[in-house]
Amino acid sequence: MPRLNKFSWNIDTCVDKKNIEIAFSSNEDIQRSFTRKQYGPVSSLVETFTTRESEDECHIYSLPYQFENFCSLSNSFQGGMFDSVLSLMMADLYPFEHNFFKVISQSFFLLKQLIIFNDASQKDKQLSKTLITFSHLIILNLDSAHTDYAEQFLVAEHYHLPCLLDLTIGYESLALVTNNFTNDATRLTCSKLTSLCISEPFVPPKTFHQYFPLL
Repeated sequence: MPRLNKFSWNIDTCVDKKNIEIAFSSNEDIQRSFTRKQYGPVSSLVETFTTRESEDECHIYSLPYQFENFCSLSNSFQGGMFDSVLSLMMADLYPFEHNFFKVISQSFFLLKQLIIFNDASQKDKQLSKTLITFSHLIILNLDSAHTDYAEQFLVAEHYHLPCLLDLTIGYESLALVTNNFTNDATRLTCSKLTSLCISEPFVPPKTFHQYFPLL
């Protein structure tokens, strides 16, 4: 392709260790392999787990990042500027702590959709007094996330989500965090929702519809 002046890429590779034995190179080795080549700046995230049931992942992408979606972000993420990303999927076997979301909010400041896959309870229960803001977040999916994440995102004291309209979550987590839809700390965020997706069947109590007046 002699006329190609610029090539941007985003490669995400998963290896199921149940079926194959393979070891990814380290982040340093991967990035070193691109030096002295005409690829421009490159970044990578390598996630290797010890359990046989998990998948090892390697995410390599050119910089500056040019894509609207960013998949499989884990705790190995070090930050950066990703102003093109509108949809982010986070996944890890280890908990995402409160301060890590501060890095996420600063790195993906135009984010509109956030999906979290993490059933590990957070270790640091003492949330920072610093308010974390996702100014453009419209869609939040916590269906595969531990209840801790519902608590930190829905409590207005911890997170400022001025544009949030759409929430996907398990009923047990929602009922627990909202104290059966009576908790004033989560009422403000929930009262603005126009869409609520709960996969399992449930019988809403009397307080449910008052808690979500726009549904």
